[in-house]
Amino acid sequence: MSKHAPILNLPNILTLIRVAAIPVLVLVFYVPTKGSDVMAAGLFLAAGLTDWLDGYLARRLGQTSPFGAFLDPVADKLIVAVALVMLVQVHATLWLSVPAMVIVCREITVSALREWMAELGQRARVAVSSVGKIKTVAQMGSITVLLALKPAHTANGDIVMTPGLWIGYAALYLATALTLWSMYRYLRAAAPQFRGAGRGE
Repeated sequence: MSKHAPILNLPNILTLIRVAAIPVLVLVFYVPTKGSDVMAAGLFLAAGLTDWLDGYLARRLGQTSPFGAFLDPVADKLIVAVALVMLVQVHATLWLSVPAMVIVCREITVSALREWMAELGQRARVAVSSVGKIKTVAQMGSITVLLALKPAHTANGDIVMTPGLWIGYAALYLATALTLWSMYRYLRAAAPQFRGAGRGE
């Protein structure tokens, strides 16, 4: 990590743009115009791609920084949480609310776990794993699809399921399963610390 990397380097600027895109995403999604759902999905997908790009540039340019290490995961969690809240409001069904709640609760739990492990000097034990990266891809893909396909409803309020919605829901449930599995792996890695190992207890 660069000891004297400026805060406003290119990777961090991209991350800040991702945070700034959140209110724009909300506005675009709720604008009552044709194509607003597709534009919102495109904006969310672009934000997801900048997540990969800022990390790549930080490593390639040697511009990793403490501020970037803090802001990048925060930006990801904020935009995902906001998108899930919007989807729950639009879909208004248990089948979407449950995975959304699981994903948000998992993010809070793992964030708290990483902060606690960092205080113990054991942050590396709960570093992002390959499962976590696959989960992120499935999560971003499912949310993008569901943002792009605002559902139609029947006269009694049920959602009219289209092939696209089935794909979005399936990808969301895959992301939820990977979310729970990755959380289990992180908790298992931290288990020795829960038992007081290495702290003289």
